[in-house]
Amino acid sequence: MSTVETPPVTTRPAQSPLVGMAWMLGSSSCFVMVQALVKHVGSGVPAAEAAFLRYILGLVFLIPMLGALRQARITRQLWALFTLRGLAHGVGVICWFYAMTRIPMAEVTAMNYMNPVYITIGAALVLGERLAWPRMTAIGVAVIGGFIILRPGFREIDLGHIAMIATAMLFAVSYLIAGKASRDVSATVVVAMLSLMVPVAMAPFAIAVWVTPTLPQLGWLFLVAGFATMGHYTMTRAFAAAPMAVTQPVMFLQLVWSTAIGWAIFGEGVDAWVIIGGAIVLGAVTFITWREARKKRASAAR
Repeated sequence: MSTVETPPVTTRPAQSPLVGMAWMLGSSSCFVMVQALVKHVGSGVPAAEAAFLRYILGLVFLIPMLGALRQARITRQLWALFTLRGLAHGVGVICWFYAMTRIPMAEVTAMNYMNPVYITIGAALVLGERLAWPRMTAIGVAVIGGFIILRPGFREIDLGHIAMIATAMLFAVSYLIAGKASRDVSATVVVAMLSLMVPVAMAPFAIAVWVTPTLPQLGWLFLVAGFATMGHYTMTRAFAAAPMAVTQPVMFLQLVWSTAIGWAIFGEGVDAWVIIGGAIVLGAVTFITWREARKKRASAAR
């Protein structure tokens, strides 16, 4: 749940690359803390319940958005979109929490880098966006990176890996819906509706496996909500300060930190293939982002 809960942000001309990179550095740090805290809570709270509590406890961060939400004109079609997005995103978050209890932090981070690739493919299949050969080549390279991370046939594929594939695909659906909804309402409303609809979608799953959490567990999950909110805020500031093609490579540090924390605190092994595969995926994603930004600048100059 690192780079996967922020709606697509329109790329702007560079204002300050160093400032944008600094904001993205802060965002990556926050998301690593989210991973570490979820890993710390572990399986003491079932994944569906932990994900549900994270969003319920995070509703306090919704308060500044209530004014924009009250003023928004939400049509029946938008309600349908927000409901579908809440279900897709909610199940995706549950899968992410489950993966965190099954596989190393580094693998969760590396596999999460595939999310923009699924968004690109989804935009082509659902929205009819054209895939030029450089973009298709980059997608192919990213898929190769994904295979390097998983290495099917050379090691056992855990249920956590399958959960992460499902997470990235479900988040791609969520972001595509967010992009469509953002044409009619503000980004604040899109985020606020996600915060409201996700716990509603999660509730049946959480109730089915409910165990009474302890006060310390609730405290850790509240910190998860806080760091996740701060991570999305700093990511948005990063995109506002510099193009995504500039800030995206900084996200590689998240993989480095995840590997280091997983090894130092949780005793997870360091897998060089995961780091190599993650770097390949992120490189391909950065190329796609850079190319799209370049095309937008060329179109604007005409």
